[in-house]
Amino acid sequence: MTQKVLLNSKEVNIILHRLACQLIEKHLDFKDTILIGIQPRGTFLANRLKELLEKEYATPEIKLGYLDITFFRDDFRRTEKPLEANKTNINFIVENKKVIFIDDVLYTGRSIRAALTAIQSFGRPSEIELLVLIDRRFSRNLPIQPDYRGRQVDAINNEKVKVSWKENDGEDTVYLVTN
Repeated sequence: MTQKVLLNSKEVNIILHRLACQLIEKHLDFKDTILIGIQPRGTFLANRLKELLEKEYATPEIKLGYLDITFFRDDFRRTEKPLEANKTNINFIVENKKVIFIDDVLYTGRSIRAALTAIQSFGRPSEIELLVLIDRRFSRNLPIQPDYRGRQVDAINNEKVKVSWKENDGEDTVYLVTN
């Protein structure tokens, strides 16, 4: 197995600032906008963006929730290993709000399809957008595209994209892993 660094810590930080600025351009004061981190790995990105928007760009009190999609996936019964669900933490109604799904890597699109189904339990958003750190554009099984992307990666065959967050993995780095 080999690992190639796609993004180092400095590059990740630059991308986070760019994504935050793009969100501000479209959503201004965020009064009708909600960030939803898709469990498990999208929560790190969602937390970082919320912190950046509030502390560095003086955006007041952004609503942030976490959505577990484990049992909404169309492949959850196809695995041999037992599934471990994460916790959904959305303590507000999304009815008529603009929702931004946040995930670290967009791969096949199945996680986002599951999130679209899962969010309905919390109301009917007026709009849903997708923000991802990494868009693996040649791997899609469903017609899903991000509205905001940090970097587009052409990973093929047995290549995987691994995002490491300092809160969880001790570093902010994105790797291309080949088996």
